[in-house]
This record gives sequence, structure tokens and C-alpha cells, in this order.
Amino acid sequence: MGEKSAQKRQYIIKKAREVFSKRGYKDVTMKDIVEACEISRGGLYLYFDSTKDIFLAVLNDSEDDEEDVFSKAISHRASSSDILALFLKEQKKELCQKKESLIRATYEFFFENRYPVKENPMKMQFDAAVQIIEKLIADGVRTGEFVCADPKGCASNMMYVLEGLRVMSQTVGVSEKAVNQEILYLMKGLLKEES
Repeated sequence: MGEKSAQKRQYIIKKAREVFSKRGYKDVTMKDIVEACEISRGGLYLYFDSTKDIFLAVLNDSEDDEEDVFSKAISHRASSSDILALFLKEQKKELCQKKESLIRATYEFFFENRYPVKENPMKMQFDAAVQIIEKLIADGVRTGEFVCADPKGCASNMMYVLEGLRVMSQTVGVSEKAVNQEILYLMKGLLKEES
């Protein structure tokens, strides 16, 4: 794919993200994305076959953005506790943002498109996050930043709490205070108590 084609594809993904963020997944049509991009229907079909294909591209693009944030922190040789705090700060930002996000669209997509557990992109993303957090916690234990007998269990618990907060944010709402309390609780369980 040439540079101009890659830029056009990225533009479509950006505009589609805005549409999915506003309307969710199930109510979006190819026509909606054509209109948002101000391109022809044929122009859109050069890059994507369906709203499903576009949404998967949007999800992959979002994952790349998240990886960039952590790559920078890791390349600056930040401590495990600093990287974990950055991760939780990014999660909080998503949970508390007032503008539309992809959370609702993501749940709608995965309710509508059933994948076998081993092929489910949402499950794979969850498991990848657990592995990264587990490694951060284990590294933090090794360097004396954290106290934790079960880094994998702690990482899994952390992700389940965050996933629960995501559901709450889209159904009944969740306050910034509640998010702060949960994050503080998660971190308190890892940090050494001062003597």
C-alpha cells in the first residue's frame, strides 16, 4: 500500500472512530462512515468490506496508541510503580472522560460478533494487559517497590476491577471519586507500608 493509500486508510479509521464513539457499533452503517469521511461508497470499499472490518481496524489502531504511551515510559527507564501508575492514569482518563468513547461500541461489537475464546480479540487484549501488569508487578517485587505473593493473580484482579468500572461507566455511571478509590485500593495492596 502506497503512502497516499495508507494516509487515506488512516483518515477513514479516524473518522470511523468518531462515528462509533458517538453512536456505538450496532447502529452504524457503511453509509454513515461514507458521510463522515465525505468519500464515495466505492472509495470506502477500496479499503474496507464492512463495518466489522472498519471497527476491527479502529480497535487495532487504539491498541497501537496505548502501546506508544507505555513504550515511551519503558524507554525512559521508568520504575515499575511509575509505569503501573501511568497505566492506571490512562485507564482513569478513559473511564472519566465526558466525551464519547469506544467502550459502548466495543461491548456491542463483541455481543454481536461471537468469537471462540482463543480467537476473541477482546480476550486477547485482556490477557495481554494481564501479562504486562504481571511483569510490572514481578519486576516491582524484585526491585523492592512492591510486595506481592501472586503477581499474576493481582494483575488479573486489577484488570477485572477495571473492566467492571468500564461496564459501570456505560450503564449507571461512575464518579471520578469512585475510580480514584478503586485505583488507590489496587495500588495500596502492592506498596510497602512505611515503618
